[in-house]
Amino acid sequence: MSQLVVRRLLIDLETPFARDWCAGDAFRTAFFNALSMSFPFGEQFFIDAVRAALPLLPADEQARRQAEVRGFIGQEATHRRIHALFNAQLEKQGLVDRWTPRAMKRMELLKDADPRHALAITAATEHFTAMFAHWLLAHPEVLAGAEQRLQTLWLWHSAEESEHKTTAFDLYRATEGSEAWRARWMRRVTTLFLGDLARQTVANLRHEGQLWKWSTWKSAWRILGARGGLLRGNWAAWRRYFRADFHPSQDDSRLAEQWLASHSDRFVPVGG
Repeated sequence: MSQLVVRRLLIDLETPFARDWCAGDAFRTAFFNALSMSFPFGEQFFIDAVRAALPLLPADEQARRQAEVRGFIGQEATHRRIHALFNAQLEKQGLVDRWTPRAMKRMELLKDADPRHALAITAATEHFTAMFAHWLLAHPEVLAGAEQRLQTLWLWHSAEESEHKTTAFDLYRATEGSEAWRARWMRRVTTLFLGDLARQTVANLRHEGQLWKWSTWKSAWRILGARGGLLRGNWAAWRRYFRADFHPSQDDSRLAEQWLASHSDRFVPVGG
């Protein structure tokens, strides 16, 4: 069982930040803004999925997993709150979140479904966030030039995503979720998540008048497509998810552990 600590982040998100907060880079700013827009609804979905699946286990197994689930929920609830504050600043800048309404409409289709479907979606999305987290922790220069409070926000979130990456997956396996559906939902999540991320990033760039600039797409290639970029660099990790013997713990978590250990002055543990 993972020992998950809930942390209160010691940063101020009430004070406005610059429109081009990520070192003046239009693409990086729009991309991270798009990701943040997805988090409040997404984190709540993950919380609800884990809560709904836990009663499927025998009472003794529920008790064994209770502490980890409580820690998972606490971390995700904190992410939801922090990114809601970040997104409130984006709203003041005139950016419109078009991702959340689409996601809410889709998830209505799961209203009466077996709760293991929502858990499989959660496990798949958590693998996505864990891949992104590891990549960002390995490439902190992506955030170089941003205010320290915003660097802290994204790297802390990344560290905790890596820290709790096994919770939903283990719970899905414990509830005897179908391996075929685990793979199906990863393929669907891949298509929907990347599609929504692209659409929201483009909308953000269009709003800022940066969509058709060469510098924007040169930055996009460096971040996403170049050797070691986010997409190209995570292809192998994405494919591993479909292996029958896959487990999230097979992916290295040392960068997350190191970041949390060396930046303990930026948060206060509040429970676990």
